[in-house]
Amino acid sequence: MFRINRKTDYAIRIMVCLARRPFGTRLPTQEIQTEMLIPRAFLQRIIADLSKNELIRTFPGPSGGLELARSAESINLKHIWEAVEGPLLISECLQAPGECPLDAACPVRRRWCRLQALLVHELEATSLQQLGFEANQANSIGEFHSVVDSMTLSVE
Repeated sequence: MFRINRKTDYAIRIMVCLARRPFGTRLPTQEIQTEMLIPRAFLQRIIADLSKNELIRTFPGPSGGLELARSAESINLKHIWEAVEGPLLISECLQAPGECPLDAACPVRRRWCRLQALLVHELEATSLQQLGFEANQANSIGEFHSVVDSMTLSVE
């Protein structure tokens, strides 16, 4: 089954939570965990990945927390995906052309290439700013937390 795993889903939730606020706003990890319904066991590992990839900055201590390392406009879903998953690759045959004996003649490989390109395009076209804006709109009419609740129920 092709699906986005929990770690990626939670990483996107963390980033959306930060993007919903003005740039430079620092949020305590406990607030993010509570608001976005992320288990603590996942939270610290994901924060480490996002920080290592310079998507967020971390601040220790009682007045610490997380903030975006750069503007939400300059971060897209592909950046977040790759921070926690590595490069998006839907099939091994796309990673090392020439290793498959069917390679260029393979009709399936051409379709994998097109599907890969479509996914990459959509991930690159979706900015964190856009997601934060949409989350704020949904929150203003009470839908956001219902969506987050249903997402959590479906992945656990």
